[in-house]
Amino acid sequence: MTVDGRIAEAELHYERAVFGGDSSTLGPAERGLDGVEADLALARGKLLHARFLDERVEDARESELFARAAELFARLGDERGEAEALFWIGTFHQVVRDDNETALPTFRRARELAARAGDRLTLSYVLRHLGFVDHMAGQLDAARAHFEESTRLRRELGFLPGVAANLIGLAFLAAQQERPEDAAALLAEAAEIAEKSEAHGVLRGVADARAKLGLA
Repeated sequence: MTVDGRIAEAELHYERAVFGGDSSTLGPAERGLDGVEADLALARGKLLHARFLDERVEDARESELFARAAELFARLGDERGEAEALFWIGTFHQVVRDDNETALPTFRRARELAARAGDRLTLSYVLRHLGFVDHMAGQLDAARAHFEESTRLRRELGFLPGVAANLIGLAFLAAQQERPEDAAALLAEAAEIAEKSEAHGVLRGVADARAKLGLA
């Protein structure tokens, strides 16, 4: 049901309760609005995160919105939604606060819920960011495994910009593992995919990676 539909339904149940004397459906109507609020909080939080990536200025509302979304999804028994919200909570701590220690248990719980719900897209995001955790801890083989599994899922889903972004991460790992030819090939594939999918931000990431790795 659409957001407008859920709101209209809540209005209908209000009228039935107040004018018709039937309050038996107020609970389901409230749960429907909890779903609307959860979706809205998650969407607003993601917009704030995108703004952070552009401006690099923390907005405390981002964390609050993701926490509210996770709370509501959990209350509704929506494991898919809760997994996505938990992923974004972890991402806030990892990316905005530079705090992998706090992010890690949240990522692990998100991975568990996403796998159980069959949400391969969220799972691909979680695995990518677990790869970042491993990379920063110097666990390069584990990081590579996480990135490769994330990339496999994204290829299956046809999420091409996400594939290209992961290939950049794999290129950095290849360079650190003294596999320069692999790094160059990964960046070439990333550029090709990003160009075809018009992922201009990822293309800039490819150029930046080539410069940092001396592959320009």
